[in-house]
Amino acid sequence: MKLMRIGLPALVAAALLAGGAGRGLAQKKSAIGSFGALATAEPDKARADAEAWLKSVGKTDAATQEKFQAIWKQSGLTVLDRVTETLKLGDPAAAKLLAEAAAPTAPAPTGVPKLLTDAKAPVFYKSNLALAYARLLTQRRVYEQALEVLGSTKADQVADPGSYLFHKAVCQHGLLQQEEAKQTIDQLLADVVDVPERYKTVGVLILLDMETWKSKDLGAVARLMDNSGRMLDLARGGPNTQKVQKEIIHRLDELIKELDNQSKQQDPDDSDGPPGDCKGGACPGGKPGSGSGKQPGNKGGNNPTAPLQNPAAATNGGKGTVDQIKLKNALDKWGILPPNERQAIIQELTAGLSPADQAIIEAYFSNLSKVKSNK
Repeated sequence: MKLMRIGLPALVAAALLAGGAGRGLAQKKSAIGSFGALATAEPDKARADAEAWLKSVGKTDAATQEKFQAIWKQSGLTVLDRVTETLKLGDPAAAKLLAEAAAPTAPAPTGVPKLLTDAKAPVFYKSNLALAYARLLTQRRVYEQALEVLGSTKADQVADPGSYLFHKAVCQHGLLQQEEAKQTIDQLLADVVDVPERYKTVGVLILLDMETWKSKDLGAVARLMDNSGRMLDLARGGPNTQKVQKEIIHRLDELIKELDNQSKQQDPDDSDGPPGDCKGGACPGGKPGSGSGKQPGNKGGNNPTAPLQNPAAATNGGKGTVDQIKLKNALDKWGILPPNERQAIIQELTAGLSPADQAIIEAYFSNLSKVKSNK
């Protein structure tokens, strides 16, 4: 197996966690970026660019400049957050757009806003506003429009390339675009020199999740159902949602036929044999017999049945440090651990993380527990 990129610290984490979940991601130097070419803008440079843009739109009055200075004195905010606040300060239309995107009860957009398609708008304004807007949509699971908005700019045009690539990967994963998500995570891990640890961790978890995906099993149906439910939650019951629902029915029909055929091949005559003899099949409730006690269709194994739920909840709060070796060891023995030890491991792994990051890790292991309990 070829590793993602030689010398990249994050590829070691990927190999430890998934035992090869990243295979094929970037066996060669990929054309989507060059190693170490991307980094978050230096605060002084980002501030200078933001101030220049603010002055270019005529916001030179003392009150606005005072608010601008206050924004850039907030060291607790990320560079992207400070750039975003500057855009809101200088353009009421941008502030309104972002407020609507953040409102959980606001209708989900169905296209790219005109503010982000204006060819005359400065790149600094349009690119960073696009990222800020897409980030909010991703948190609401409006993946289609978030991905479309991100497609209107590039990673090297924004103040935070790591955030751009992370949210792009989340959208692709949520839309079941497996290969595209792998390529984006590859670029995130390989090309962003200061990618936050939380983005690395969640990126690897996404890779691990996708490594279990199969095209024609119950897991695939579950993912389609999750996507359909997401679209219905966004009040999108139109042709696209109906298409997904038809695909779910088709896949279920195929699985039922397959299970029926397997049943006939394994047990052509249920009347033969003494009571309790399951003839190699599954005895209901695990009663005595030569069967395993599993129900048809449950093949066991580490196969999560749905995508990680909203990995975009990762933020820039907390220390964001996860011991990759401990996480790998936990994954290997998860199925044999008692509940109290599982909880202790989760608490240890999430110590020091922000609440949002803790929720991501806990949700993943919760899903893993359900899978292991069905083995």
